[in-house]
Amino acid sequence: MSSTDKKKVHDKPTKEVNEQEKEVLEEIIEELEEEAKEKKEEAAKEEAEAEDKEASEENNEETSEEETDDKKKGLFNKKEKKDPLKEKIDELNDRLIRQVAEFDNFRKRTDKEKAQMFEQGQGSILEKLLPVIDNFERGLQAVPEDEKDGAFADGMNKIYKQLMKQMEDLGVTPIEAVGKEFDPNFHNAVMQVESEEYESGIVAQELQKGYMFHDTVLRHSMVGVTQ
Repeated sequence: MSSTDKKKVHDKPTKEVNEQEKEVLEEIIEELEEEAKEKKEEAAKEEAEAEDKEASEENNEETSEEETDDKKKGLFNKKEKKDPLKEKIDELNDRLIRQVAEFDNFRKRTDKEKAQMFEQGQGSILEKLLPVIDNFERGLQAVPEDEKDGAFADGMNKIYKQLMKQMEDLGVTPIEAVGKEFDPNFHNAVMQVESEEYESGIVAQELQKGYMFHDTVLRHSMVGVTQ
């Protein structure tokens, strides 16, 4: 066999092998291309689904906002559709209630002012009667001892008691002074005195009787206070 024939025998299997390898490589390339194509399609599909989902959420939000706006508009329209006659009645009723309350406050304030004015006027009159009571008491004290049981002195005492009873009924009461601690709200100290009976700061002597008119001092007691 010649060398040329030998070369042909050796070259034929090699050529067949290369063709087989080529076919295998082509098959592998096709598989890889198909796999890449499938992955690309899956990725595109996922991206499309994500976009659809996002668009759907946006549409839902817009729909929800629209529904909320519609509800608000509906409530607003309901308020607008309130019966005008009922509104007028409510307005008049509210005005009437306010006027009644204002009148009641005015009446109470007026009654209070009238009561204060009457009490002040009454107190002013009663205060003018106090010197009369003082003179009555001085007159009774000036009655001689041997005449205190007489008819004149007895009549004077009865008149004095009647006068004091009327003053008490009007709300006038004497202020307690002797033996009480000095209180500038009720007592008017005009002198200091020495006393073994009372401690310092205690009223030991009453020079002129004081009176209360209800809760108000009608006249302060004129007193002497222990040093």
